[in-house]
Amino acid sequence: MNNDIARFNMIEQQIRPWEVLDGQVLSLLSVVKRENFVPLAHKALAFVDMEVPLQASGTAGKVMLAPRVEARLLQNAAVQRTDKVLEIGTGSGYMAALLASQAASVLTFEMDASLAQQARNNLQSADIHNVEVRNSDGSQGAAADGPFDVIVLSGSVPEVPQNLLNQLKVGGRLLAVVGEEPVMRANVITRIAEQQWQTSQPWDTCAPRLQGFPEHKRFSF
Repeated sequence: MNNDIARFNMIEQQIRPWEVLDGQVLSLLSVVKRENFVPLAHKALAFVDMEVPLQASGTAGKVMLAPRVEARLLQNAAVQRTDKVLEIGTGSGYMAALLASQAASVLTFEMDASLAQQARNNLQSADIHNVEVRNSDGSQGAAADGPFDVIVLSGSVPEVPQNLLNQLKVGGRLLAVVGEEPVMRANVITRIAEQQWQTSQPWDTCAPRLQGFPEHKRFSF
């Protein structure tokens, strides 16, 4: 099966049935070549409904999210051409590429130096030049570069820190997968006033943890 057929099947059999119906998002998934952001060792998995490992033997949890999860996050983000976007958890750079194709600019953080460089290379090869990849802990956001119209956490967190919410513009959206396995929910948090945020939880999923976000303390007996 060639890549174009596999991509078509991914969109029609995995992504559309998961209530991703925005024509712009579906078109973007056809244009931004996912296979070019997948490590060579895992190219055969580029269009499979699973999380793709980003390192042959590296840090646990370093994966590309499943295509349907990426697509639904992108749909909920509702990125506009004038938007300034912050992403935490660059990985291979694929989500940054999707966001950048809709936004004015993307700032994205990746803690793993080798992945950060791979993402830069992938983005350059894809001729995407409105993304800045920083090799750093993004869990505190980037207040000096904000405020942001959209913040995307490309992984799960126990809860969304208030300091990230404070970096949204009024009207801005933060998207994150929040909770503990086996129950996590996508959160879309909109800043509706200077000191007021509104949260919706439109769908359930699970995703690997982002590094740098503290876990809830667990009681032991």
